Amino acid sequence: MKKGQELTLEVTDIAFGGRGLAKPDGFAVFVDGALAGDTVRARIFKKKKSYAEARAVEILAPSPDRVQPPCPYSGTCGGCKWQFVDYPAQCAFKRRHVAEALSHIGQIHDVPVAETIPSERIFGYRNKMEFTCSDRRWLLSEELGKESVQRDFAVGLHVPGTFDKVLDTRVCLLMPELGNRLLEAVRGFIRNSGVPVYGLRSHQGYWRFVMLRHSVSLDQWMVNIVTSEDRPELLRPLAEDLRSRYPAVVSVVNNITARKAGIAVGERERLLSGAPVIEERVGGLTFEVSANSFFQTNTRGAETLYNVAAEFAGLTGAEQVLDLYCGTGTIAMWLSKAAAKVTGIEMVESAVADAERNCRRNGIDNCRFIQGDIRDVLTGFEQRPEVVIVDPPRVGMHKDVVEQLLVLLPKRIVYVSCNPATLARDLGLLSEAYRTMEVQPVDLFPHTFHVEAVARLERR
Repeated sequence: MKKGQELTLEVTDIAFGGRGLAKPDGFAVFVDGALAGDTVRARIFKKKKSYAEARAVEILAPSPDRVQPPCPYSGTCGGCKWQFVDYPAQCAFKRRHVAEALSHIGQIHDVPVAETIPSERIFGYRNKMEFTCSDRRWLLSEELGKESVQRDFAVGLHVPGTFDKVLDTRVCLLMPELGNRLLEAVRGFIRNSGVPVYGLRSHQGYWRFVMLRHSVSLDQWMVNIVTSEDRPELLRPLAEDLRSRYPAVVSVVNNITARKAGIAVGERERLLSGAPVIEERVGGLTFEVSANSFFQTNTRGAETLYNVAAEFAGLTGAEQVLDLYCGTGTIAMWLSKAAAKVTGIEMVESAVADAERNCRRNGIDNCRFIQGDIRDVLTGFEQRPEVVIVDPPRVGMHKDVVEQLLVLLPKRIVYVSCNPATLARDLGLLSEAYRTMEVQPVDLFPHTFHVEAVARLERR
């Protein structure tokens, strides 16, 4: 087997990361664009001593779980790579990934892992989308050789694993329909402005990102244009046009950044028209969402996730609760009615400010938030909470935080995870003092391999 070789493979499983797994003569080959039950013709693009990576170039016999993707960019775009997998099968694969991670990585066996709670919607579910502006357009296979295709302009999503290959995305099925009309209006304005889009390699140009945010409960939209310079006179006609044509657009802002990093966050922000925030209501709580604030991207799924966390917390009204990696305080606020007091710890200063503001907005007075590194804050921490909520980033908990939890020894830990591998690792590290009682996967990201999971741990 060598790089560039094509071979016929029977795909027997899906590996974590969403790729099909074939084992010709016992040798592992991970296949992009394939799933268990497929027979494919695949081309090897990477060969290592113990495994190879390949791409499916032809489906010779489809899996019974394979469906026709409705998106024209499926197979090329990195936004969602599992559209060809039937949705119930996606949920089943995600549950299995969680269970296998617990067993293989955490050495945690015989723990009930429930069936994945599916997303209420599998399209149009995202409340936030970011589209990159680029002076180099990545062509679809059917666009190759067509002279009419403009190659020096794109506003869209990236090819998987690349920073500089951008599709000119005309429609994204992951966001509500109005979002696509807003994207098209902004694209037309940018193209006709006569001002260059940003070069992801040259780092020259003005237009950098188009970010759209949506409030599900109130059907409000925010349009955030990210640029390399502050030129409000250029943007105000766009803002006025969007607000007049689309009443649901209540906020148009401009984030400005000269940094080369490909992140749609400005060094400063200018309000162009309307309000500086949109409002979202979830579970009786009202949240102000700004251009750069964190909010779960699947609003309906977030409510499901928080309800599971609340159920696992098992609060009676008397408990002191500690919320680690609390972000903007959504889980802390969610639990506040059932707790005596909730203390959140968060590194990001702006997130703590958002949490405090949202608590005031909702009349919640039994939450407090501490800004700082959890490792520093927990050193000598005097409070002895009965319940600890942990909701870390994808890398999981720092080992020092695990050690400090083993000193605090709360009665119960509820771990909210976006990465089964680091969840399993951390539960394994806690297993000397805690028994994992149950795990509930929750799907917030249909058509991707990502899955949230909530674990309930009880002190031994």
